[in-house]
Amino acid sequence: MKLQLSRKIVHVNFRWCILDRVSIIRGFFRFIWDRLLACSIGKPAARYRRLPSGAFSPPPEVLEGVMVVDNPTSTSCNVYETDADLVSLKISLLGDCQIGKTSFMSKYVGDEQEDRYLQMAGVNLMDKTLIVQGARISFSIWDVGGDQSSIDHVPIACKDAVAILFMFDLTSRCTLNSVIGWYCQARKWNQTAIPILIGTKFDDFVRLPPDLQWTIITQARAYAKAMKATLFFSSATHNINVNKIFKFILAKLFNLPWKVERNLNIGEPIIDY
Repeated sequence: MKLQLSRKIVHVNFRWCILDRVSIIRGFFRFIWDRLLACSIGKPAARYRRLPSGAFSPPPEVLEGVMVVDNPTSTSCNVYETDADLVSLKISLLGDCQIGKTSFMSKYVGDEQEDRYLQMAGVNLMDKTLIVQGARISFSIWDVGGDQSSIDHVPIACKDAVAILFMFDLTSRCTLNSVIGWYCQARKWNQTAIPILIGTKFDDFVRLPPDLQWTIITQARAYAKAMKATLFFSSATHNINVNKIFKFILAKLFNLPWKVERNLNIGEPIIDY
């Protein structure tokens, strides 16, 4: 009995040894095949990667020193001959009509980007490229129209997005009430994107009676908590918190030691998380 058991153990060990060798050889040939395929295509397949925090220095001021490249010159094109070093990030903007989504997007991207503005039925697209300590970050921003016919564009706009901005007009409570519907639609197609709740037109909001401001602030904070989202009040007209929101996204994605300061003071742009 012991002899038979020993033979079985030796036999099993021998089979595992063969399988292990075959696995190593198979992995080697798969590596060679991937290299040959990459050469035939011309460049390796683009993969999303998290940049190490060490690539950004000095840490406290990392996002304050971001260089923006909207229209690269011929010199910069020579430096970046391929897109292998480009990290592409998709951002989606959702919310009702006439709440300032497009103005918000245009303010961040800049007026000089009008030639790179793509408008389709129900969705607008803009892009902006940043250079952070030698790393190229490209934001692809999808602004979905807020009418009923634009609902069909939510799946394609939200798919693969790293962050979704749920936006409402601070002077219109009905647009705030609609945020939950947009949130439910978006989560059907993307469960991992960073949710951010943004109130627009803060410059008009501060003219409202203080009691009404407090009511809207309280409701917006409750919604943000339910959505597990960070809340920002913003103004595209006066560029309030527009750039800060995208800096927050970068810090969140790449685990950078930078965060916004919480602000719950009435009469000031709210930031809550």
